[in-house]
Amino acid sequence: MTTTFTALSLGLAALLAPLAGASANDTTARLAAGGLVLTKTADIEMRSEDLYVSAQEIRVAYRFFNRAAQDKTVTVAFPMPDVTLDFIDGMTAVPHPGSENFLDFSTTADGKPVATEVEIKAFGNGVDQTARLRQLGVPMYPDADYDGLTALPKAQRDELIGLGLAAVNEFDAGKGWEQHVVPMWTLKTTYHFQQTFPAGREVVIEHRYTPGTGESVGSVMGSPYAPGTPEYADDLRTYCIDRSFLAAVERAKAKAGRDGMPFSEQRVSYILTTGANWAAPIKDFRLVVDKGNARNLVSFCAEGVKKISPTRFEMRKTDFTPGAELNVLILRPIPPQ
Repeated sequence: MTTTFTALSLGLAALLAPLAGASANDTTARLAAGGLVLTKTADIEMRSEDLYVSAQEIRVAYRFFNRAAQDKTVTVAFPMPDVTLDFIDGMTAVPHPGSENFLDFSTTADGKPVATEVEIKAFGNGVDQTARLRQLGVPMYPDADYDGLTALPKAQRDELIGLGLAAVNEFDAGKGWEQHVVPMWTLKTTYHFQQTFPAGREVVIEHRYTPGTGESVGSVMGSPYAPGTPEYADDLRTYCIDRSFLAAVERAKAKAGRDGMPFSEQRVSYILTTGANWAAPIKDFRLVVDKGNARNLVSFCAEGVKKISPTRFEMRKTDFTPGAELNVLILRPIPPQ
């Protein structure tokens, strides 16, 4: 098993379903014109972070300490991974399409539930088009059956397509050839809330949510066509895949007696670098990655990883300043036909 931290990779596009990452570290923020702006704080330090990552759930508990002489009330922000709506290939990476809280995000402070606010922005071709969609009355988080764009006047449909916010989906569902205009914008979502940190006291903040896992029927790993491609090389770097991992894939192929791919895959991404926005490095950092089943294979980038159960792997760091993000690749054996 190998274990670094970088951006989510699509792998071989022909094999993978649409991907979305999983989540993010707390960081202080201020509400400014144009939206939420993440800032640094010189008074509040993150004494510990205990992070659990799996394909089913992400849990994180923080202990913060206000070392100032006065109480500090700040905006705490939790940026979620970008989600690109794809109604053509299917939004398999989003647990709850059509919902603003699409990852079942919840927060507690010192054990008490916290009501969070949410900032939502929609981008097309890298440009913020939130205001235009709101003018048209288009929901930011349409569900899988949404057909509201098709009902818009042609000029508006064409405008949205030109802005990179929509595309034409053509198919025959048994009633003849159909054309539908479907959402294609990228959503940027940030949860935020006001939190008071009393002087000289710790505050424990906890989050839970369901990650948006990118999944595929087959995996790039084990495909005879993958080695030598740029996508394959990018996966090797992103997930720190080493020879022992690749050897395990080949053994699984031989045992299954198949030439094709012996695994399906799940990909989970977590934003760590915002943890550097507090007053000092994270004094005590613990990461646990759970691959879900003892027969699964897992690879991610980290140092000093120990296996602590048949499915869980642990990394501990002191005075830790995250320099990149966490990406986890889980391979699951495909049952024999």
